[in-house]
Amino acid sequence: MELAKLVNSLQNFEGILRKESIEDITDKLKDVYNISGETLLDFGDDASAIDIGNNNVILFAADGIWGKLMDADPYWAGYCSILVNVNDIAAMGGKPIAMVNILSINDDKIANDLINGIKEGCRKFNVPMVGGHFHPDTDYNALDVAIVGIAKKNKIITSFEATVGDKVIVAIDLDGRQHPKFALNWDTTYFKDEKIVQDQIATMCKIAEKGLATGGKDISNPGTLGTLEMLLESSNVGAFVELEKIPRNRNVSWEEWLKSYPGAGFVLTAKEENVEELIRLLEEVSITTSVVGEVIGEKKLYLKHKNEKMILFNQDKNPVLKTK
Repeated sequence: MELAKLVNSLQNFEGILRKESIEDITDKLKDVYNISGETLLDFGDDASAIDIGNNNVILFAADGIWGKLMDADPYWAGYCSILVNVNDIAAMGGKPIAMVNILSINDDKIANDLINGIKEGCRKFNVPMVGGHFHPDTDYNALDVAIVGIAKKNKIITSFEATVGDKVIVAIDLDGRQHPKFALNWDTTYFKDEKIVQDQIATMCKIAEKGLATGGKDISNPGTLGTLEMLLESSNVGAFVELEKIPRNRNVSWEEWLKSYPGAGFVLTAKEENVEELIRLLEEVSITTSVVGEVIGEKKLYLKHKNEKMILFNQDKNPVLKTK
């Protein structure tokens, strides 16, 4: 495998490039995101954390389903709308509570497929869909879902606290399959018993409660290393990662694997003394977990393979979240 070719492919991956305009939006909202004085985190995390007193926070997140996924398989888009939102809460060590959705649909069959996928996702993760809004007369098809969760104020995992010297950890359930219509979805949940799927979510709560992680995110559309870079940018640090240490199902090429959205997958940072227990907890619920590198002060993400080392992301030149 040629490292330079892999790096170039990841840098130009649509799942990464489509994130670069986010700060154009968040910059315009800076003066209102904390007008109540109760918003605990800046933009850039998987969910917002709102202080509601008594050391409790509401975690609040939303996801819009990628149009390409909707076009490929509306049923799967509905199912994934639940999965991605639940994972956003889990990544921060919270308990998912309930969801609402906005449906913009101009086709009855697509609407039925979407709703059936949503229903299956709710059953799988045991999180209710309690309401929303329906546009029956749009000239496009779209699905957006918002979720609330709860957590203890001093026990959340954020994207802002990775520090130099922390170990970089990648955790992915390798027991999965590529979705037949959307290969970059690594499905690890649909065909599994509800208990193991829900136990995987609950384990992230345990990790947060025990204070084992300094930072974390669920692996999303930018893939494993794109998601890691988002965490590093929020924490104003960099890292080096050794490619071969990243857990991978060997039936999938590195290029596809690093761009994939796994059903259960997280990037984490942790102090060395907490790594062993963190790994044990995740592997107890069938999530293969490995130390793949270390957080550094230089604001670059280096990818190493054998005797080669290349810069994948440089926060001054080609960040994922910050406007170029």
